[in-house]
Amino acid sequence: MQPQGAAPQKLALPNIKYLVAVASGKGGVGKSTVSANLALALHMQGHQVGLMDADIYGPSIPTMLGVTNVDPAAGDFPIKRHGIKMMSMGFVLGGDKAAILRGPMVQRYLVAFLTQIEWGQLDYLLLDMPPGTGDAQLALAQTAPVTAALVVTTPQDVSLSVARRGIQMFRQVNVPVLGIVENMSYFIGDDGKRSHLFGQGGGQKLAAEAQVPFLGELPIDARVSECGDAGEPVVKKYPESPVAQAYMALAKSVDTTLKGMQPAKELPGLTL
Repeated sequence: MQPQGAAPQKLALPNIKYLVAVASGKGGVGKSTVSANLALALHMQGHQVGLMDADIYGPSIPTMLGVTNVDPAAGDFPIKRHGIKMMSMGFVLGGDKAAILRGPMVQRYLVAFLTQIEWGQLDYLLLDMPPGTGDAQLALAQTAPVTAALVVTTPQDVSLSVARRGIQMFRQVNVPVLGIVENMSYFIGDDGKRSHLFGQGGGQKLAAEAQVPFLGELPIDARVSECGDAGEPVVKKYPESPVAQAYMALAKSVDTTLKGMQPAKELPGLTL
């Protein structure tokens, strides 16, 4: 029996080297797009990669990676596509059915995805987190051995403000923040010039304020959403594009930063 007041015992996942949560404080920042393309970029750099869709209520990874016809009764999980092993509530439900679940059931599904799926030996298991700081975030932070969290933001002040809350949440549950990545940072015109449509430097400022690495900027490219809808991430379909190259650079930064991470130290809180 666990002593009263003791921290929950975390799951043992010995075959997974790095368990990385890809998170944001709010929706609309492209977190799932980042998760899918980062997973593929890591795979293309020679790593064994899994991607777990932790957004129980709004799973989008099946669509983004082109897996839409799964028979839930077959139980053939994880699904493999583009060299990536995947698990999602979308595979369990099938079609467009809604997950109508209370908080405790969300935790049960997440734990089942981690422990009852034969992931095999992985260098990376990326967790595509839902937006916010609710049940899924707390369940995984408290029960899974999350190595670190990658926080996705955009340059707008409203996105940066909510990203601060996400960082605070991870610090309060003792999950190290791997770093900040800024999505939709700039647009490259036909003349090759960069236009910062939503502001500039916000992600770098937040990283400095939080005393965590700034891991990179990802440009705006209409092909990103087109490829996501078609189930073939832009990193694979247009590998020479600037946005694909930015993802490849992000994958290298993530790998290098994880390998050099020191034990977590006490860091100052952020002004919300």
